[in-house]
Amino acid sequence: MTTLRLAFMATAPFALPALEALHRAGHDIVAVYTQPPRPAGRGKRLRASVVAERAEALGLDVRTPVSLRDGAASTAFRALDADVAVVAAYGLILPRPILDAPRLGCINLHPSLLPRWRGATPVAHTILHGDRETGLTVFRMDEGLDTGAILCRHRLPVHRRATTDSLESCLAGLAADVLPGLLGRLGDHLARVEPQNDRDATYARKLTRADGRVDWRRSADEIDRMVRGLNPRPGVHFGPDSAQVKILEAEAVAGEAAPGTLLDRSAVVACGRGALRLVKVRAAGRPTTDGAAWLRGQRLEPPARLA
Repeated sequence: MTTLRLAFMATAPFALPALEALHRAGHDIVAVYTQPPRPAGRGKRLRASVVAERAEALGLDVRTPVSLRDGAASTAFRALDADVAVVAAYGLILPRPILDAPRLGCINLHPSLLPRWRGATPVAHTILHGDRETGLTVFRMDEGLDTGAILCRHRLPVHRRATTDSLESCLAGLAADVLPGLLGRLGDHLARVEPQNDRDATYARKLTRADGRVDWRRSADEIDRMVRGLNPRPGVHFGPDSAQVKILEAEAVAGEAAPGTLLDRSAVVACGRGALRLVKVRAAGRPTTDGAAWLRGQRLEPPARLA
């Protein structure tokens, strides 16, 4: 197999299996770019990204520029003399001088079947919209948002109880499996490219806390997808601002009443269509508990209405 000089550019846990696979394959990873340390935890102490921590453990050169847009950043990147840059959930925009620096360009590992779900949160949108299939797309980057020509796509069925975490983990493993072979084809100039059809594109916008507000008038299936797609971030919640309750796990069940009505003591709540059982919840400032225990603690009895 052809070995290449690589720059690896990533920040999120999604990228870790790919980094480790490239290291095992013997490629020369000349630098790992990741976002700078961020405040984390209750003490808000600066913490390096998981990619930085793993790269340092592997003995790799870690770089954490705030931006890649200035001339010094471009000069430093070009000096790496990389054959290719592998990018996965990095979080910084790559300007044209960076894109043009590696001999074989910059390639991106994207967890959707492009052009479906371009953008920041493709896995969450896959679940929110009830897609039955997703996959991994590796594409050659250009200056557009996930618009570059496709090098390969690998399909993956979406399990009916998939969460963002579980599906992202499967796609990360898939990336680790396919990347070494693809880089071999790139190095041997055997990789084929396929332009994207922009007419088929959909956009996975960034999700906010407002997207996680439960409206019991929606169907139970929709709210169930919210819970699976929006946890752990930005989270799904109901109740007044002063006493919000997060739904960590739920399931759609049979039931009918006015939306928001408690149907029984096991925390089944009527929705616009069907009902939702609250499996795990966490009230503000309280530990995680099952829905029935939360009801008892709140002294709520059917047919009380939840906000």
